[in-house]
Amino acid sequence: MHLLEEGIKLVEDEKHQGGIDVSWSKITSELKKSLDKDTFQNWIKPIYFESLIDTSLTLSVPTRFLRDWIIKNYASVIKKAYMDQGHSIDKLAILVKENNNRIIPGTEVIYEDKDDDEDTYYDDISAPLDPKFTFDNFIVGKPNELAYAAAQRVAQSEVVSFNPLFLYGGVGLGKTHLMHAVAWNIKKRNPKKNVVYLTAEKFMYQFIKALRFKNIMSFKEQFRSVDVLMIDDVQFIIGKDNTQEEFFHTFNTLIDKKRQIIISADKSPADLDGLEDRLKSRLGWGLVADIHPLTYELRLGILQAKAEQKSLNLKQEVMEFLANKITNNVREMEGALNRLAVHASIQDSEISVDLVKDVLKDLLRTNSRKITIDEIQKKVVEHYNIKLSDMHSPRRSRSVARPRQVAMYLAKSITTRSLPEIGRKFGGRDHTTVIHAIKTIEEIMVNDPNLAEDIELLTRILQTS
Repeated sequence: MHLLEEGIKLVEDEKHQGGIDVSWSKITSELKKSLDKDTFQNWIKPIYFESLIDTSLTLSVPTRFLRDWIIKNYASVIKKAYMDQGHSIDKLAILVKENNNRIIPGTEVIYEDKDDDEDTYYDDISAPLDPKFTFDNFIVGKPNELAYAAAQRVAQSEVVSFNPLFLYGGVGLGKTHLMHAVAWNIKKRNPKKNVVYLTAEKFMYQFIKALRFKNIMSFKEQFRSVDVLMIDDVQFIIGKDNTQEEFFHTFNTLIDKKRQIIISADKSPADLDGLEDRLKSRLGWGLVADIHPLTYELRLGILQAKAEQKSLNLKQEVMEFLANKITNNVREMEGALNRLAVHASIQDSEISVDLVKDVLKDLLRTNSRKITIDEIQKKVVEHYNIKLSDMHSPRRSRSVARPRQVAMYLAKSITTRSLPEIGRKFGGRDHTTVIHAIKTIEEIMVNDPNLAEDIELLTRILQTS
C-alpha cells in the first residue's frame, strides 16, 4: 500500500500495464533519487497509494494540509515520475484518510495542470476566515473574559494598545475563534488594512516554499508589510530553528513599525520549552491572556447558544447532562450537537438523556477521564516489560521500537494531542516519525491478531483505570 522500506503493497500497486512497471513503490523509489531527503520524508513518504485505473491515479494522505500542499507543490512531480516510466496520468486525485483507514467524505481534490508561468511562489499567505467566528457568537464567562476583552480592544482600537496580544489555553477553548473575530472586525472597519491570519505550521511551510523557489526576499516583504499579523499555534515552530529565526526578525520588524501582532499557543510564553529565550521574551512583551478550562456554567451557555444556532430543540435536562459530561472543549460539544441533530432528523424522535447516552457513548466514554501521553507510555512499558527511558531513546531494536510505535499510535487515537506534540513527548521526534509509527501499527494489525489484541487491551486498561 505504501512506500519503500516497509515493502507493503496492495494488489493494485503491483499492476504492470502494457509491460511497464507503474507500481507506487517504483514511483517512490524514483522520487527518492530525485528529491532531497527532507522533501521526500516530509511530503512523499506520508502518501498512501489508493488506486491506478487506466490513466486515473488516486492517492491519500492523513491531513487536509498535506493534501493541499502536495496538490500545490508535488502533484506535477508525481505525474512526471509516472510519465518518465512511460505511463501518462490524466487525472490525479488526493483524498484525506483518517488513521482508522476511513476516507473522509468530500475531501477529494483533483490536481489541474497549470501553465508554466502560473507555477510561481506567489499566493495568498492568509488562511481563510470562518464566518461563524465572530464576537457576536462568542460566549463569555469567567474562564475567557480577559482574553475576550483584550481581543475586542485590539479589534476596535485605532492605535496599537499592547503588542503582541498573546492568547493561550487548551485545544478547543476559543483562541482561534477570538483571532478570527478580531480579523473580521478590523476588516469590517477598515477594508484596506492588510490582515493576515495563518497557523505557525503554514508560516513554516510558506518559508520553506520561499527557500525552494529562491524567493526569500518576496517572503520577507509579504510578511513584513502587513498591518496585522496573526499566528495561531505558535508552539508548532518549537525545534524549527530556521523558522524561529525568520519569525523572530519578522516579529521585530512589525513591532518597530507599530503593526499589531496576535499570537496563540497551548501554553504561556514562559512555558514553551524549546522556543528560543529571546523569542519567549518578546512574546511576553504585550498582554498575555489565558483561557481557562470551561466551567459548567460556561459549557451550558455555549451548548444552549449552539443548539439555538442549529435549531435543535433540547430539553433542559439534556443540556445539563451534556454540560456535565462533555468537559474538554467547545469542538467536542459542537460535534455532539451535530450528531444529535442528524439523529433527530433521521429518526424523527425526541432527544432524551437515555438517547444521548446511546448516540454519544464513545464520546462520553473518552470524556470520563483525560488520558495523558505519560500514562500511555507507562502502561505500554509495563505491558512490554521495557524501561520508560526507551520511550524517549534513539534505540531502534524491534523490542524497543515496536512498543514505542504502539504508544505513539495510542497517543494519537485516544488523546487530543497533535502530531508534533506527540513527537516531542517521545524524545523530540519529528511529526513524520509519528505518522510513520501510526501507519506501521495500522498495517501490522491487519495481519497480526496478537498486536490487535495488545492494542485493544491497552486501550481498555487506559480508559477504565
